Amino acid sequence: MSYRIVADSCCEFPELVKAEIPCVNVPLTIMVEDLTIIDDDTFNQKILLMAMRDSHEGAKSSCPSPELFMEAYDGEEEEVYVITISADLSGSYNAAMLARNLYLEKHGGKKIHVFNSESTSGGEAHVALKIRELKQEGLEFDEVVRRTGDFIQSQKTYFVLESLEELRKNGRLSNLKALAANTLNLKPVCAGDHGTIVQLALARGVKRALKKMVEIALKDAGDTSDRILIINHCNCPERAREVLEDFLAQSTTGFKDAMIMGTAGINTLYAEDGGIIVTF
Repeated sequence: MSYRIVADSCCEFPELVKAEIPCVNVPLTIMVEDLTIIDDDTFNQKILLMAMRDSHEGAKSSCPSPELFMEAYDGEEEEVYVITISADLSGSYNAAMLARNLYLEKHGGKKIHVFNSESTSGGEAHVALKIRELKQEGLEFDEVVRRTGDFIQSQKTYFVLESLEELRKNGRLSNLKALAANTLNLKPVCAGDHGTIVQLALARGVKRALKKMVEIALKDAGDTSDRILIINHCNCPERAREVLEDFLAQSTTGFKDAMIMGTAGINTLYAEDGGIIVTF
């Protein structure tokens, strides 16, 4: 049965998925003072990073409208699998669900399921890869939905940020904490906990923080031989390669595959210049 994958623009689709399956990104919008950036194929990372650096205000984002999701659902495919950023971080999931209900009420005849990835970036990419894997096995819609849901509960997301400035501007971090972190060069090691963000550790300097992240991630993961390691980076490909080398050197079981991808608009906003996001 033919299918397509729809995701909000927090998902950077792996090339192998885009090459085989109709994939559609539904864009979020980013606002930095008077500048509006659509997170689609026109996105320019340098322009966003410069605007964020020059602004005294925090950048804002808005989720796609239900109408945009409905347009993405339309097509000849009989099954549509939808992936969104964590529902705890954005209204994207709710917009996609409303669009699903409206579309089926108007058109019917199509199977549509919306997954809350409980992650972002590589976490959404992982969901797309899992759907592709299950469809290659010939599974029916309901089984793909069930097993992909189980996979989402098991996947891990970790990240280290070079800068805390955007969090400070957005009011998610007090000026005192941001000042202390910048003065002492402290970098948080963070993780996703079923869609919410938790801090796991602090390290002095980004290199130590990244090494601590690798250590924590591998200790929590256990056997990763059936997992794909995805490393997303914001404007720091060499740093991403170093993190990949650390994972491969320290893992006792290895990974099924590994890939490095850059961040698109929303994940550039979240990660800021030099940020690293790891999922498996």
